[in-house]
Amino acid sequence: MPIDSEPMYEAYEDVRKDDTETSWVAFGYDDKLITVKATGTDYNAFLDLLADDERIYGFVRFETGDELSKRAKFALVTWVGPRVSVLKKAKVSTDKSDVKRVVQSYAKEFLADSKEELDYDTVLATIRATGGANYGTGVRN
Repeated sequence: MPIDSEPMYEAYEDVRKDDTETSWVAFGYDDKLITVKATGTDYNAFLDLLADDERIYGFVRFETGDELSKRAKFALVTWVGPRVSVLKKAKVSTDKSDVKRVVQSYAKEFLADSKEELDYDTVLATIRATGGANYGTGVRN
């Protein structure tokens, strides 16, 4: 599947930058081309794009760490809506490899067909767990 690599790479880099508010980019299909579908700052707006009949590849920024050390961690989300045809579902794995030519650095990859699987707190907890030690003040609640 051809990709619109230049705008995709620019949007990917915008999410990665510490000095922008952009926290996600969604890549989708424009006929037979994968391109930037949308970018944004609100995770719920990203989830709103995930329609039952859509295939979306998302690159999302999460802030992790403790009060002394904040770190950006990234997730690659592959959304395959429950009403996507079998043929289009089959093409996702090969198309995703094209997307990964642009999106090369992320802490965790998620494959979902239900928005419940992409609950913000659940995804954040999974990303934190992949990051190893999570130091804090040592004070327990």
